[in-house]
Amino acid sequence: MEVILLSDIDKLGKEGDLVDVANGYARNFLLPKKLALRNSEANKQVVQSIFSRRDARIQQELEEAKSLAEKLGAVSVTIPVKAGEEDKLFGSVTSQDIADALLKEEIQIDKRKIHLDEPLKKLGVYSVDIHVHADVNTQVKVWVVKE
Repeated sequence: MEVILLSDIDKLGKEGDLVDVANGYARNFLLPKKLALRNSEANKQVVQSIFSRRDARIQQELEEAKSLAEKLGAVSVTIPVKAGEEDKLFGSVTSQDIADALLKEEIQIDKRKIHLDEPLKKLGVYSVDIHVHADVNTQVKVWVVKE
C-alpha cells in the first residue's frame, strides 16, 4: 500500500515522502497512529496544505528569532555578586542568573537556551552564547561585578 508519511520514521522515510509499505503495517500501525495517510489525490492536497502552513510558521519563527538575536547582540547585562579575595565569587553565576538579568532588560529568554560550559566563578566580562533558534545563535556580554 502506498502511503504519504506525516512524520519522519527511521528506516522508512521522511515527512512528506511517498512510500510503499506492507498492507498490515499501514493498516495496523501507520494509519491508526496518524503517522501516514493513504495515497490519493485528496490526501496529497491535504498534506500539501499542512506542509505549506508548517513552512510559513517555521519561517515566521525564524524571523522572530533573528530579530531577537539582533536585540540580544546589542545588550550587555551586569550581575552584581558577593566576592571574596582574589575576585572569587561566593557561589557562581548560572544561566538562571543571566536569564533573570535579561528579564530586567525586558528580554525574556528560557535559561535552557543560555549555553554556559560551566558556571561563572570569577569577576570579569564574559561573552555568553545564546541559542535563540536551531539556526540562530548570538552572544550577550555579561559583566560580573563585585557587589
